[in-house]
Amino acid sequence: MKFLDQCKIFIRSGNGGGGAVSFRREKYIEYGGPDGGDGGRGGDVWVEAVEGLNTLIDYRYQQHFKADTGVHGMGRNRHGAAGADVVLKVPVGTEVLEEDRETLIADMNEPGMRILLAKGGNGGWGNDRFKGPINQAPKHANPGQEGEEKWIWLRLKLIADVGLVGLPNAGKSTFLAAASAAKPKIADYPFTTLTPNLGVVDLSPNERFVMADIPGLIEGASEGAGLGTRFLGHVERSATLIHLIDATQENVGEVWKTIRAELEAYDEDLAEKTEILALNKVDALDDEARAEKAAELEAVAGVKPMLVSGVSGEGVTELLRAAWKKVRERRGEVAPENDEDYEEPSAEGWTP
Repeated sequence: MKFLDQCKIFIRSGNGGGGAVSFRREKYIEYGGPDGGDGGRGGDVWVEAVEGLNTLIDYRYQQHFKADTGVHGMGRNRHGAAGADVVLKVPVGTEVLEEDRETLIADMNEPGMRILLAKGGNGGWGNDRFKGPINQAPKHANPGQEGEEKWIWLRLKLIADVGLVGLPNAGKSTFLAAASAAKPKIADYPFTTLTPNLGVVDLSPNERFVMADIPGLIEGASEGAGLGTRFLGHVERSATLIHLIDATQENVGEVWKTIRAELEAYDEDLAEKTEILALNKVDALDDEARAEKAAELEAVAGVKPMLVSGVSGEGVTELLRAAWKKVRERRGEVAPENDEDYEEPSAEGWTP
């Protein structure tokens, strides 16, 4: 299945059905009169968040959605049926935006959430509604009310507790594969990851969170270089970011500055998220080189990086537990060190 995280579609609610002009004319009925029924209401356009979807690809091949028009009224006071509604089913985490791509209409961040996007027009009144002692034989009825129409944007932001960021070939996909059952594409060239990948991390039966791997950032990504910052929205909802840096690169401090600059250029709120800094691919370095790289990165970032290797599994468990702590804080749970009843589960029996 192809991945599509934003699209523009046209929606239109249904027109209301027109009221009928009719008079009762039956044999042996002495007193007839107006009996035109009302028109039916036009169909509405709804958007609904459903589980089991992770892409907007369905809206790639159909961009126009129109609800049905209400049925016109008929004689004998028969009212028209309401037009059928249109329900746009989207993945959880989808934002609905106005055509300007800035005004937020709805944030579909909960399963089963349902929002009305365009209300159908009311049906017109039949001439039976207008009869009275003055006008006993009205010969007019109301037309149905026009529906609403507009262009909207759908933008998907994946629901992930932890986001992986870093330069291309920093080992993010390898780390995701080591930490979860996800099987992202892994290769020895940049931009192997072209679309976000999700993986569920199971530390224990009661410790589970979702981690997202997005395509790598490069210098100038905020201005469109590489794949740009298009996919950064998928980690906006995360509790924390894991910043992976390739320990085999020459200047790890400059690499950290590059990614931080792109995050700040994209969104200040994203740049202010808690960050867990990790030197990846340490299995390729000896102890002396590890200490040197860690000290160089700490001098620039101001925090001591964790040492991990997605290939050998070294340090992966400790890094995931640090991320799990941030996820618990985001969920409103007590952090492990402040929770007297919390017992740190043993890492034995679980290997990345």
